[in-house]
Amino acid sequence: MIIKSLEQLNSLSKKVADHIKEKDFIFLTGEIGVGKTTFTRYLINYLQKKEGSNITEVLSPTFNLLYEYDLKNFKIMHYDLYRLKNKRELNTLGIFQENKNAIKIIEWPSLIKNPKSDKLEIHLDYAKQDNERKLKLLGTGKWKNFK
Repeated sequence: MIIKSLEQLNSLSKKVADHIKEKDFIFLTGEIGVGKTTFTRYLINYLQKKEGSNITEVLSPTFNLLYEYDLKNFKIMHYDLYRLKNKRELNTLGIFQENKNAIKIIEWPSLIKNPKSDKLEIHLDYAKQDNERKLKLLGTGKWKNFK
């Protein structure tokens, strides 16, 4: 699939947001600057607007590794694992600790090897045109047939 504009990326983020539930994992892969954090910003801001909360600034957690966003019924934990070098560093973040009311969005998830039951992988790549992105969706559990 080709995403030809930010509006299309925003539309996809809304579709994902309308299906997302507590305990879901969203894995975002792609080169630096391809749109992973932009997708996450659209998704979080859409959910905030939908529930009548204040819209917050959604930044890339590259240097902090994690930003948390509290919504009325759940929390979104936005991770960026770009700077992590090994499984030990990954384990110190506590990503896999049970958190019933959390959705975990993870950029650069390559260190994560154990499968999650409800996971949507979104792969973004640069396309021929500067403003276009190639998009591939892979899901497990309830996300298996998501398109």
